[in-house]
Amino acid sequence: MAIALRYAARSNVGLGVKSRNEDSAYAGPHLLVLADGMGGHAAGDVASSLVVGELVHLDGESHGGDDSLQLLAGSLHAANVGLREAMEGNAELDGMGTTVVAMLRTGSKMALANIGDSRGYLLRDGTLTQITRDHSYVQSLLDEGRISPQEAEHHPQRSLVTRVLTGHEGDEPDLSMREARAGDRYLICSDGLSDFVAADTIEEVLTEGLGTAATAERLIEIALRAGTRDNVTVIVGDVVDLGTGDAPSTTPEVVGAAADRRSPATQAIPTSPAEKAAALSRTVSGADQEDGDEVELAESGPSSTRLSWLRRTGLIVLILAVLAGGGYAAYDWSQRQYFVGAAGDRVAIYQGVSQDIGPWRLSHVSTETNVMLADLPDYFRERVNATMSQSSAAEADALVTDLRTAALVCQNQKASGRPCGSALTVPSLTSPSSSVTPSSHPSTPSRPTTPAPTKRPSATPTS
Repeated sequence: MAIALRYAARSNVGLGVKSRNEDSAYAGPHLLVLADGMGGHAAGDVASSLVVGELVHLDGESHGGDDSLQLLAGSLHAANVGLREAMEGNAELDGMGTTVVAMLRTGSKMALANIGDSRGYLLRDGTLTQITRDHSYVQSLLDEGRISPQEAEHHPQRSLVTRVLTGHEGDEPDLSMREARAGDRYLICSDGLSDFVAADTIEEVLTEGLGTAATAERLIEIALRAGTRDNVTVIVGDVVDLGTGDAPSTTPEVVGAAADRRSPATQAIPTSPAEKAAALSRTVSGADQEDGDEVELAESGPSSTRLSWLRRTGLIVLILAVLAGGGYAAYDWSQRQYFVGAAGDRVAIYQGVSQDIGPWRLSHVSTETNVMLADLPDYFRERVNATMSQSSAAEADALVTDLRTAALVCQNQKASGRPCGSALTVPSLTSPSSSVTPSSHPSTPSRPTTPAPTKRPSATPTS
């Protein structure tokens, strides 16, 4: 039996404070891939666009089922190297990263790779199964039997991810092969959907009998009604029998940051889906660089959020006001800002802004915490030393709470003889006001109004 994929990809920025989409997705006849970028100010949209662009060349029939998983793993490794090279070449991108779920179809075989907490689901014979395993702190608690699936749904640290692509060695995805059958329906989604819409509600939508495009749009609509404050992106792919109907379209669909020209490191690409796919497949090195061309992964557009622009404008106003002698109002503004940084060997909350002007110090320690810098993973210790801006004292307190959790996770890993995960991400860093933001996930999302799921598998099943 000859089969094919009928697919649709949709994305929405969500209802939160973000004004740019850090998710990227590509859907083609042989490849479905979704990346949820992390970094906020540190360019999560660049990370997701770059990774999707590195994988697009796989959307073809030149490879066989025997090597498809190896090709997928190799391309993800190259994408991770690309992240590292991009950060080495541009300090403003330091700290970015991304989750990835990718499915590569060769004949009736599906190669699956995932890293992070974006998810893949399979609807087969009316039953929905999660076919990816979250790389998250809460998932580790579930695996150890320390919490129940019901407790996981409401756990305050459910957005702490323990493994993503960050350009570091050891950022390895889970890999598996599956058998594709006519009638199967696949869903790949970012946590803007799965964190806010219950699994049984997702299953209900997938079984309504709508087409792929209408189903994707319906899922986005429900996520928005549930109050998702994160970017929400979905890909729906149906496995169809070519002998029983018209062949599906083979025109690729590109959505999110990879199509919105939001990345400051990228240039405009052609507007048709096919041209976008071709442009996305260009790499960040080799002939393109030698020819002097810049990487073209997304269309052009504003590279920073309105809040970030206001913050920078406020700092400029502050400097001008001090230099002009009318510094009182500006100083008052500065003292209503907060950031988290190092105070000796501990994490501290500072009131003010981290920049100084000549002899004037514009910040002071507001709270010295009991979180030791030495207990943090290297990644977070570097971020704290670089300072992390927050827009309020409450946000700074929330950030410290998550840093304390990251320190405890690190201590537990070391105590059990495992290396401390460098890819742990802090959900409180989602605000665009943060100067360094390694996660795109909300720290305390409100619970959806949809019913709680009756089941959520914690392990990746096999066909």
